[in-house]
Amino acid sequence: MSLGPVQLLVIGFDWPDFSGEVLAELERLRENDVVRVIDLLVVQKDADGVVRRLHHSDLAEAEDAGAVLGALIGLGATGPEDGELPAEDEFWSLDEAIPNDSAAAIALVEHRWAIGTRDAIGAAGGVAVAEAWIHPADLVAAGLVDAEDTA
Repeated sequence: MSLGPVQLLVIGFDWPDFSGEVLAELERLRENDVVRVIDLLVVQKDADGVVRRLHHSDLAEAEDAGAVLGALIGLGATGPEDGELPAEDEFWSLDEAIPNDSAAAIALVEHRWAIGTRDAIGAAGGVAVAEAWIHPADLVAAGLVDAEDTA
């Protein structure tokens, strides 16, 4: 099986409401071979800036959920025993990405839909030189959507 482009995605929450809607949408995309969530890690950063894993039974079926992400971002294969993450200088830029007193879902997502396009670009001699997600406020500023459409 060819691996599609993989993206590290960090989604911030004042406090996550894991009612199942996001997981249902990800499952729908997986069933249609659009995306595959390779790994998922949910963390909470307290008011003092201490980051801890959140364990949520609905988020991960596998006992080793978060292990791949942990290895990629410096947490190690299993992470510390007490769930506390390493100091800022030992960890990916998570400290800057997540505000104090909030939570984040960190997902490693494979874009299955892009395999053919990526292969065609490579066959034509092209290589990706940059990529970015455009913030909804920038789409509003560019006149592509109305502000009320970004909620």
